[in-house]
Amino acid sequence: MKDKPATVFVVDDDEAVRTSLRLLLKSVGLPVETFDSATAFLDQYDGNRAGCLVLDIRMPGMSGLDLQQALNERHSILPIVFITGHGDVPMAVEAMQAGAVDFIQKAFRDQDLIDRINRGLTKDGEMRDALRARDDIRLRIGELTPREREVLDLVTAGKANKVIAGDLNVSQRTVEIHRARVMEKMNANSLAHLVRMVIEAQRED
Repeated sequence: MKDKPATVFVVDDDEAVRTSLRLLLKSVGLPVETFDSATAFLDQYDGNRAGCLVLDIRMPGMSGLDLQQALNERHSILPIVFITGHGDVPMAVEAMQAGAVDFIQKAFRDQDLIDRINRGLTKDGEMRDALRARDDIRLRIGELTPREREVLDLVTAGKANKVIAGDLNVSQRTVEIHRARVMEKMNANSLAHLVRMVIEAQRED
């Protein structure tokens, strides 16, 4: 099944703002979905959907900051661009510290918002590519035999073949064979590349 295109999700309790932003984003060819509250967005949230969230910082009930916290608790990687009033700048700074990619003050120029959204969409794509690459590395590690995994751990710890042979009580030639198989299965073109992949696989999502 083909993935849905990256979508701009607009969450604002002001109907006029939602309508204006929907028309603006459609005019530049960006798919857009609007929501009148943070809870309405959270109810349909799907972490697998690519996009960017344009979020009003002040809303009745669940605020924009509350929604950001809820998404962080779900380990969301969806980039957030906050819409703020003049007096909300300290709150916007707090939001940036919590992972928002940008904020824009009312009244903003249309192009300024579009530029911020496009940066958010680019970041979202980069993060999703990195996660897919990490999952692929983990899959390849999981396909190694137990002995190959032992060799992988010792090689990436910086141990020489002779030392590994002693640790595993096998011949150095056997270690060389396992090491070559590990390099092939991991699709690594150098020891440095192999080490980088293992480090990436160990990173938390």
